[in-house]
Amino acid sequence: MAYRPVELFEEGASNAEIARAVGVCAESVRRWRRVWEKGGVSALRRRAATGRPPKLDDAQVETIRAALTRGAQAHGFEADLWTLERVGAVVEQTTGVALSRASVWRLLTGRLGWSLQRPERRAVERDESEIARWIAHEWPRIKKGP
Repeated sequence: MAYRPVELFEEGASNAEIARAVGVCAESVRRWRRVWEKGGVSALRRRAATGRPPKLDDAQVETIRAALTRGAQAHGFEADLWTLERVGAVVEQTTGVALSRASVWRLLTGRLGWSLQRPERRAVERDESEIARWIAHEWPRIKKGP
């Protein structure tokens, strides 16, 4: 939090004045003032986020990164394509930790920095030269009509 509200507290400004000056609602200023009066400026400093610690430590995440980098086929999957279920299975095999689909997604996007990639859908039989010929010769004939 910026220290401007503290300066204004010390100058005796009202909560409404401070709220306008800082661009927040008056309720936030009232809450800050209560905390400041009890504990001073140090009580207003941001604290580390609390909550449940992650199931995987940094070493485990790096082990998972190395395992995923080898590809899906290296882990016995038919196609070299990662899905949340497949990644979850590899996480459980390598670390013994079972993660939900949502947790696997957060692991991939948050801690590993991966993003969603969808394979391009193309027919295996696709013939680019035949498509170009059709567009050049057949399409103009069909478009013009008889």
